[in-house]
Amino acid sequence: MNRTGVTMVRIYVNEGQHQFKRLMALLHDEEKVAGVTAFRGIAGFGQSGRMHSSTLLDISLDLPLILEFFDRPDKVESVLDQLNSFIPPGHIVSWSATVNSGDTEDA
Repeated sequence: MNRTGVTMVRIYVNEGQHQFKRLMALLHDEEKVAGVTAFRGIAGFGQSGRMHSSTLLDISLDLPLILEFFDRPDKVESVLDQLNSFIPPGHIVSWSATVNSGDTEDA
């Protein structure tokens, strides 16, 4: 099996920041990155220390959201340049990874 180097990126935002649609439009429609997954958290806090959480009595509309995507390192660098223009510092994490890209020989 072949393995290809990629860069993984995780973006942390809150629902209340109303950035989800903009992020998905950029990653899917404009940049067409290889893969995106969105996660909705049940609780979280960041640098401000303000807790964002959901309880049975109070369904918050300001829960943590995580968007994770991957692609070739050069493409991710281009996307990160755009993301840095509207995602606050400290809310984007990236790392190198590998993805299985198929068999080396036909069976």
